[in-house]
Amino acid sequence: MSKDITPILDGWDLDPDEFQVRIVAGIDGRDKIQRRIDLGLIQMELAGRPDGERPFGFDSLLDFHEARAAEAKDSSGYSLDSVACADLLREGVQYYHRYLAAYHLRRFDLVARDTSRNLRLFAFAVKHAADSRDKIQFDQYRPYVTMMKARALSAEAMERGDHASALVAVDDGIAGIRAFLRDYEQDEDQIECRELGKLVRVRREIEESRPVGPVERLEQQLDLAVSLEDYEEAARLRDQIARLRGAPSSEARTGRPS
Repeated sequence: MSKDITPILDGWDLDPDEFQVRIVAGIDGRDKIQRRIDLGLIQMELAGRPDGERPFGFDSLLDFHEARAAEAKDSSGYSLDSVACADLLREGVQYYHRYLAAYHLRRFDLVARDTSRNLRLFAFAVKHAADSRDKIQFDQYRPYVTMMKARALSAEAMERGDHASALVAVDDGIAGIRAFLRDYEQDEDQIECRELGKLVRVRREIEESRPVGPVERLEQQLDLAVSLEDYEEAARLRDQIARLRGAPSSEARTGRPS
């Protein structure tokens, strides 16, 4: 049986301007994610480690090291040398490829799962890596992965029409990135942080698309009238808001005729 992948690629021509990805049925009965690249394709499992391997019988190398750290008498003293860190980082890249593919497939559940997993990896490496340079090698990706997780969770919520949950997800992401900047004393660089800027824009888009009820719309008009010092219009809007809420209007309170 030939191992030439040409028949697999037939009809799936490369488009260098597109992120080409699909889910196919595997011969083992499990679905796979495939991404088209210039010299062929990348194939990944949907669950577990993307390459399907089980290091030392664990679902991932991270799971293996977490188990060993938990078994240590002093888990805080568990140490990762540079070789172990390189292996863990290589595994983390596999999850990156999968959550990026899943994002383009709009499988936001998979994106949230794999970004959460890589954020767990970064925290573990920062805690246990023996060399400070290895710690930075992992943690430098925290803002990007935090952003991707927030985007996935907010997009998933928006598909349900749940604007409130979408805003919570984005706000959590913004808070996470700001915490990273504080950790590295870069508070003053917030305006230059692309990941933070992206989430701020996503939040604005969610707010703009959120259905606005009649009372909230009038409250927005009231804020504008006050800012323009149009107090007659502001009083009229307050009366409308009060009537919609079932509260006494300013006219009723002052005894003026309607």
